[in-house]
Amino acid sequence: MATFTASQVLEHQNSKSCWIIYKDKVYDITDFVVDHPGGRDIVLEYAGTDITHVLGDALLHTHSDAAYELLEEYYLDDVDNDGVFPPTATRKDEIINSDTNKRRQQQQQQPIQTTRDQAFLDLHKPLFPQLWHATWSKEYYLEQVHRPRFVPWYVPYFSHPWLDMLSHTPWYVVPIVWIPFVSYQLWRSVNSYHGSPIGAFEGFAGGVFFWTLLEYGLHRFVFHLDDWLPDHPVALLLHFTLHGIHHHMPMDRLRLVMPPALAALIGFPVIRGMHMLFNSATAHAVVAGAYFGYICYDCIHYYLHHAQVLRIHFSEMKRYHLAHHYKDYEGGYGITSKVWDIVFGTTLKT
Repeated sequence: MATFTASQVLEHQNSKSCWIIYKDKVYDITDFVVDHPGGRDIVLEYAGTDITHVLGDALLHTHSDAAYELLEEYYLDDVDNDGVFPPTATRKDEIINSDTNKRRQQQQQQPIQTTRDQAFLDLHKPLFPQLWHATWSKEYYLEQVHRPRFVPWYVPYFSHPWLDMLSHTPWYVVPIVWIPFVSYQLWRSVNSYHGSPIGAFEGFAGGVFFWTLLEYGLHRFVFHLDDWLPDHPVALLLHFTLHGIHHHMPMDRLRLVMPPALAALIGFPVIRGMHMLFNSATAHAVVAGAYFGYICYDCIHYYLHHAQVLRIHFSEMKRYHLAHHYKDYEGGYGITSKVWDIVFGTTLKT
């Protein structure tokens, strides 16, 4: 079997061709660079180098079993271990010490350990039929669904293609569908205030504030009602459909925002409630603000997962949200901000 030399690997150190060495094996992770949960910069910093010590350094970053399983899918060939390895990035020279080198030697003597359990879901087949016929216990289901997976292909939810179209949504559909709705609600509110925008603006601001609390409440008490989830196959199916699929495949670009039909279903009682609590002018403004907050939420959610975010605020929120996915899903429920996590004591440390 042909092998690659360290010098050959070093030639592939950019986003168009990104190779790395791990435990004397060469991996082409070019397709994964853009979707790396920590951002592409940290990957490109090590492009063309031996990252064995990096993945094994708990001081730098710990990786889940899913990360090692993913790595195996990009395996190219073995490296010609002639004792010469590509140089690592400068900042890593500040971290590596004698203990790290010892760990590196130990890791090179051990195979990659994974805990992939193909008995859960076959990600090459539609998911709904598998969930419908599943007989898992609640304990097993929750353990598996919160183990993130990354797949470079589209995983259908339903077997029928027309029905499957309802299960995924590109991010740009959210503003296209809901911005006209927000504009209409604002127009109705301003007209009800006889053309004065002041009352409409106050109601709109109140609606945005209401959404921030609703965002936290939905994420914590509806999407993550794990403790109260009935141990029944139908309940597990509903949990997976609503939010479990996102935790199992957090980098799926088509399942990061809410389908319009589901958003309308959740929003209907909210709209009715606002019209029961307030007069017509105020209700229209509050609904406009709430849905505007929702648009920002869904777009920011996609932005945090799949973009090189701005350092101001969003860099911290990206780190914070990915900690929710990859470290502790029982905290860090805020997407757009940490405000309500701080208020209710569910803040994650990153």
